[in-house]
Amino acid sequence: MVERQPQGLRERKKLRTRHSLCEAAMRLFHHKGYEETTVAEIAAAVDVSTRTFFSYFASKEDVVFHDTRARAQQALALIAAREPGEPVAALLTRVADAILTLDPVEGDLVLRMMPERSGIIREVPALQARALHLLFEFQRELAGALHEAYGGELDHVEAATAIGAFIGGAKLAATVTMDHGGSPEQVVAAAHRAAELAISGLQGLGHQDSP
Repeated sequence: MVERQPQGLRERKKLRTRHSLCEAAMRLFHHKGYEETTVAEIAAAVDVSTRTFFSYFASKEDVVFHDTRARAQQALALIAAREPGEPVAALLTRVADAILTLDPVEGDLVLRMMPERSGIIREVPALQARALHLLFEFQRELAGALHEAYGGELDHVEAATAIGAFIGGAKLAATVTMDHGGSPEQVVAAAHRAAELAISGLQGLGHQDSP
């Protein structure tokens, strides 16, 4: 996991406001409905202006997927910084550890929001479509980055298969665990275990023998 630098007062205040907007939005979506909830209502629940809301999020939809891009960027940065001679399985293990280990700053928020956020995504077709689009684009970006990181060692099919197995397995395991009533902590653990199982089958990819 990427080590965070100590935050100043202004940064901590902005983070608290961002978290408060996320939690207020989830409460309103759950009790009133996603379509029926307005940005003004979300802002009012946190006692800020709509202008302040839009300084943090472009839309209601972006609140639901508030942490998605940050995780993608973290994974892409790790792949781009592949260590010399590092096999695919070792690199993807580091990626899995980074994106599936809950951040001490964001982790509590993610766990608190998980049940309501998952329910809202399932109930709203537009959010379902956005979730699938983001998942596909995430996998496509990672596959491209993995192919580039391994130069002539992996072709496009091998890179896509490795990422599909890793991300797809983790996502499906998390969903199934949630369907069976698993707690947020159990959902995260299931995703991590599935990623490890998928990655274990990639031991032969991107391996360079020592000279």
